[in-house]
Amino acid sequence: MTSICNLSPTIRPAVDKTVREIALEQPSSIRVFEYFGIDYCCGGRQPLTHACASRNIPVEAVLGALAAVQAISQPAAVSNAKDWNKAPLSDLAKHIATTHHAYVQRELPRLAVLAQKVVSRHGDTQPELPMIQELLRSLDAELTPHLAKEEAILFPYIEQLERADAPGTAPKACFASVASPIAVMCAEHEAAGALLLQIRHLSRAFTTPPGACPTYLAYYAGLHEFEQDLHQHIHLENNILFPRAIALEGSLSEQLAS
Repeated sequence: MTSICNLSPTIRPAVDKTVREIALEQPSSIRVFEYFGIDYCCGGRQPLTHACASRNIPVEAVLGALAAVQAISQPAAVSNAKDWNKAPLSDLAKHIATTHHAYVQRELPRLAVLAQKVVSRHGDTQPELPMIQELLRSLDAELTPHLAKEEAILFPYIEQLERADAPGTAPKACFASVASPIAVMCAEHEAAGALLLQIRHLSRAFTTPPGACPTYLAYYAGLHEFEQDLHQHIHLENNILFPRAIALEGSLSEQLAS
C-alpha cells in the first residue's frame, strides 16, 4: 500500500483538501473519484479524508491513484479537457446545455423504456427493480423542469452578466441576485443526487445478477453512465459556473455603486 509519506509533495497536501478542491485543481482526479464512488459534486465540500472514511476506502489508495493519474498520460477526454475555470461563462453554459442537458433529455426516455422491459421480465424475482423504476421516474420529474429553468432563465441571465462589462449596465431580472436561483438549482441538484444514490444502493452499485439478459445489462450500464455524466454536469455548475456568476454579479454591483 502506498504510504502518504512516500507521495510527491504535490499530492500529499490533497489529504487536507476537499474533494471539490481536488477536482477543480486536477481534472484528471474525476476519473479516480468515479472509480472509488466518491462524490465530487454535491458532496464534494468534505475533506478527502472524510469522504474516504464514509465509504470505508483507505485514503492511501485514493492518494496513490491520484498520484498515478497525475504522472501518466491521460485519455484524450481527460487530458484535452477544457479549463472551464478560465473559459467565458457563455461558453460554459452552452457546453452544459448542449452536452449534459442534451444527454439527460436523450437518456431519460431511453432508460425508462429499458426499465419497463426489465421490470416486466424480472420484477417478480428482483424486488428492487420496481423501486429503481419509481426512483427513475422521480429523477425525470426532478430534472426535466430543472433543465428548462436553467436554459430559460438562469443561463441567459448569466450570459447577460458577462456582456454587461461597463458600469451601470447590469441586466434586469425577476430576482434580487443571481444567488437566489442558484440556491434553488443547487437544492435540486442535491435532490437528484440523492435519488441516484438510492438507485446505486438498490442496484448494488449497478451490479446485475448472474446470467442477466442483455436488456438488464444495458439498463444497469445506462444507469451507471447516467450517474457519471450527472456528476460531471453538477460539478461544472456547482463548482465553476455558479460561483463565477455570483462573483461577476458582485463585481458589477460594486462598479454600479462606485
